[in-house]
Amino acid sequence: MSQNAAHILEAFHSGEADHIYTFLGCHKAHKDGREGFVFRVWAPRAQTVSVIGDFNFWNEEDLPMHPIGGGVWEAFSVYAKAGGAYKYCLTGQSGARFHKTDPYAVYCRPLPDKSGVIWETDGFVWHDDVYRRRLAAKGTAGQLKRPINIYELHLGSWRTHPDGTPYSYTELADALAEYLTDMHYTHVELMPLGEYPYDGSWGYQVTGYYAPTFRYGTPQDFMRFVDRLHEAGIGVILDWVPAHFPKDAHGLYEFDGSCCYELSDPEMNEHPDWTTRIFDYGKGEVCSFLVSNAVYWLERYHVDGIRVDAVASMLYLDYNRPHYKPNRFGGKENLEAIDFLRALNRAAFAENPAALMIAEESTAFPMITKPDYDGGLGFLYKWNMGWMNDILNYMAQDPLFRKGCHHFLTFSMSYAFSENFILPLSHDEVVHGKRSLVDRMPGDYDAKFANLRLLYAFMMAHPGKKLSFMGNEFAQFGEWNYQKELDWMLLGYDRHRQMRDYVRALNAFYLAERPLWENECGWDGFRWIQPDDCDNSVIALRRIDRKGHEVIVLINFCPVRREAYRIGLPKGGYYVPVLNSDDAAFGGSGEELPPVRAKKIPWGDHAWSGTFTLPPLCAVYYKIRRPKNPAKRQ
Repeated sequence: MSQNAAHILEAFHSGEADHIYTFLGCHKAHKDGREGFVFRVWAPRAQTVSVIGDFNFWNEEDLPMHPIGGGVWEAFSVYAKAGGAYKYCLTGQSGARFHKTDPYAVYCRPLPDKSGVIWETDGFVWHDDVYRRRLAAKGTAGQLKRPINIYELHLGSWRTHPDGTPYSYTELADALAEYLTDMHYTHVELMPLGEYPYDGSWGYQVTGYYAPTFRYGTPQDFMRFVDRLHEAGIGVILDWVPAHFPKDAHGLYEFDGSCCYELSDPEMNEHPDWTTRIFDYGKGEVCSFLVSNAVYWLERYHVDGIRVDAVASMLYLDYNRPHYKPNRFGGKENLEAIDFLRALNRAAFAENPAALMIAEESTAFPMITKPDYDGGLGFLYKWNMGWMNDILNYMAQDPLFRKGCHHFLTFSMSYAFSENFILPLSHDEVVHGKRSLVDRMPGDYDAKFANLRLLYAFMMAHPGKKLSFMGNEFAQFGEWNYQKELDWMLLGYDRHRQMRDYVRALNAFYLAERPLWENECGWDGFRWIQPDDCDNSVIALRRIDRKGHEVIVLINFCPVRREAYRIGLPKGGYYVPVLNSDDAAFGGSGEELPPVRAKKIPWGDHAWSGTFTLPPLCAVYYKIRRPKNPAKRQ
């Protein structure tokens, strides 16, 4: 074994190999002056390992592998060719022989075949250098100060052909780039694309962490997809699942006949609800496998961010367990998983300083988005699950009874700046009997749409970056069904078309107005004007950018008109309505609201105030126009 290989393996075993995919797996190589492919796999408790494939007629004895140290096996073949299928044949300690897909395979055969494919991912010609350099120059701090409005997408059910087959990566690229640009989204977040055996898992039970799923095309097709979106200025975020993996026989499950990638303790190595295996973060080889995988998607496919799924299940040993084994200090925190997540984020930012590392974490675990040197986990953003639950519970109430749960609107501001948050209205909220967002709104047909417009208006006004699942933008009435495309025919109906027009206008307004996104890390960018009028179900707030420019937001969550509604105002001038959810173009009543002149009448904490008309179930954004002659102010 060469000195370089020994160095790589040392890093792999210690959990410090961030690019181990360049060594393990299948790679083009030369040996004794001959060109072929080298295969390497980690199987520390296997008695024997061999490579089988269509290049050797699946003969289990033809290409035996030999150990090169630390449980890593190697073989070289001059007969293996690009595009050929292969697997590993292993003999476990019990003497049982079984076949496994290469954990580092970069492409897999269509199901029901479970073979990896000999495939090269080098050599793609990218066209996104300017896009990536611009983001890298801004780094982490730049990401926090920019608008982020994410469209969450399941590739297989956004659009399909008439026969039900999904669009390919290539077909999706142009259609999606055009759609997201027109709708003024900044990013797309893709549900997991690592190879998975069961469509109904939506990709969250992964067997091939390094292989973009065959369902939509080749690895190069996915590269073209990302490249095209970058050309349109759209960032690409990928859902990623390092918390658990399924027990499919060809996958990571008991890979070498023993608990190899998973914990060995039968009391702790399975999720009781998901019946999946839990990674052993205490093994350096497992950490190298996972950290390198995140780096792989960032480096090889130029994705802009990783959303880490189910972080809460990783952080706590007692997650959904009536009984658990505590850590060495007697606590319930998974110390190895915490160390892994810190290492993951360090490696990701080393690869791409502007990476969007996002945690889907639903508990009060502290400092998710604080740097690891300050005791944090090092993520850039965390999903705000508390805000999501509160606002959806509030919006589902009959408006005449919302006064009893007004705190659902305001409680999130008590912790809004404790982390860097993303506000999610994700796929999880429109499945499993929860109903679609519009169907969860109370009232008759028109009231449902009016309430949904309020939900979106409040989301845009609240501190935090934004995420919404596909179909939410045109108020799909049915729950999301991964087996068919979105109900695009609904755009033939006025209310659904008007809802999409509203979301488009709201998205454009968000991008154009710096107060809504530039200054979100503290109270300098947000002020309550009227937080506690529960009797009228009205809130009013200010959003402020770093130069002091403001947007004022008033929302009436009740189907009762409020006349001459006085609120305090930050300064003199005219408050001009610039976006109204009740606009006729969006399906509202179409009442035109006049500018409101601030008067020097103290109200609450403000020296100025004004009286506003609030139509029923209406949200209005105002901007301040100062009078040209200050002497005429009153």
